[in-house]
Amino acid sequence: MNKYIEHTLLKQDASREEIKKLLDEAIENKFFGVCVNPCNVKFARQYLNENGGSNVKVVTVIGFPLGQNTTEVKILETVDAVKNGADEIDMVINDGKLKDGEYEYITDEISKIKTACQGRNLKVILETDLLTKEEIKTACELCIKGGADFVKTSTGFVKNGVGAKAEDVKLMYETVKDAGLKVKASGGIRDRKTAEKMIDAGASRLGTSSGVNIVTCV
Repeated sequence: MNKYIEHTLLKQDASREEIKKLLDEAIENKFFGVCVNPCNVKFARQYLNENGGSNVKVVTVIGFPLGQNTTEVKILETVDAVKNGADEIDMVINDGKLKDGEYEYITDEISKIKTACQGRNLKVILETDLLTKEEIKTACELCIKGGADFVKTSTGFVKNGVGAKAEDVKLMYETVKDAGLKVKASGGIRDRKTAEKMIDAGASRLGTSSGVNIVTCV
């Protein structure tokens, strides 16, 4: 279970001490990685390297949480994150463009961000709480066309949103598996039972702020 987890802290008032605690927990529990806001990437990479966590990946978010930045701004964010030590990039899709049927815009943006990742994994956040099943499937198909490595359920920032649902994870997995993409389930995963449901549905990664609880409480 531990290697599925991207231990996450994305709240806007996260202090340096809270970030250190997140990193220490990731090292202690041998999590796959941590997911932090771009301003914390450089510190996270340095702290992990200096404290026995060089194998813990640093993941950051781009266009977060709305996905409404221009493509050019998302590219700049990505380049900066890579320069600061990010190992993987989670980019929020423009759901408005998806609903308007501007599919070429979306695939072009994904392709450009993937190039800016310089060989690193690109996960595309679909914000499934805002999409119909058909839109989720379409978004996954666009991610395949754009060259993404993962599709991801949500930011966890939608008001009254559910976040990851097993049925959505399964739909995403079934849509992308033959193309070699993977699924990251994120949002509302707070206990081991829920985590296991997501893995059974096809998730290869779990984005959660409850990583320690998941691996220590059966």
